[in-house]
Amino acid sequence: MPSIGAAMDHGKTQDPYWKPLFDGYTPAREWMARHTPDVAVVVYNDHANAVDMSVTPAFALGTAESYRVADEGWGSRPVPAVTGAPEFSDHLVKSLIDASFDLTVYQELDVDHGLTVPLSVYCPDPGERWPCAVVPLLVNVIQYPQPTAARCLALGRALGEAIRSFPEDLKVAVFGTGGMSHQLAGARAGLINQDFDRMFLDAIEHDPEKLAALTREEYIREAGSEGIELIMWLIMRGALGPRIRRLYEAYHVPASNTAAGMVLFENLSR
Repeated sequence: MPSIGAAMDHGKTQDPYWKPLFDGYTPAREWMARHTPDVAVVVYNDHANAVDMSVTPAFALGTAESYRVADEGWGSRPVPAVTGAPEFSDHLVKSLIDASFDLTVYQELDVDHGLTVPLSVYCPDPGERWPCAVVPLLVNVIQYPQPTAARCLALGRALGEAIRSFPEDLKVAVFGTGGMSHQLAGARAGLINQDFDRMFLDAIEHDPEKLAALTREEYIREAGSEGIELIMWLIMRGALGPRIRRLYEAYHVPASNTAAGMVLFENLSR
């Protein structure tokens, strides 16, 4: 979320309000530093910064050599541009289209906080460049009708097959992003449902089909209008395959007005 990025950008991560959240990220960062991927597929949503709301693809994938950091109205975040993986991206596009997912393909794309904040959570001090190449995978979670949770899980499974079929031996991470329960406007503004979030954190490991069976209306009712972002986690979960190991979990309320969760899985499926 933008407030987490702003806390990092303005040196506030050790302020009393923010410190518990960022302390919770430390074990995952340390593990990732020991297992740096060659490329990360980052599943995220644009916030009408790079993608005009007049055209809203359900799913889109970037194939560029690099991605500029979007100006979200107050200037770009002070982080490096994102290096792409064009050959790998092209392989994913073909594989997913062959699997009957009709993707929108971006040859040029600016990336907003939906992608850069998760990268900063992973690597808060990247220097002149991020530690790995990135493939942006955009999901519409803003404009109704959003993709179903079941379709997201199916896309994740196809994505996993596509990754595993790439002929080069690459270490690939898949980031499923999005805030947990939260609602930013309307009569329920400020909603946080910790019971639903805890259920989700358990089921994303043990029973993703349970989460895939929920309708978009159920996500919005239980997790808030912006909580539907959780469907993006299912793409990550599907890509990992059936055998995984949970390495770490963190959950914090609130981060600004959002429930913030993190879970780190190691893929054991081949």
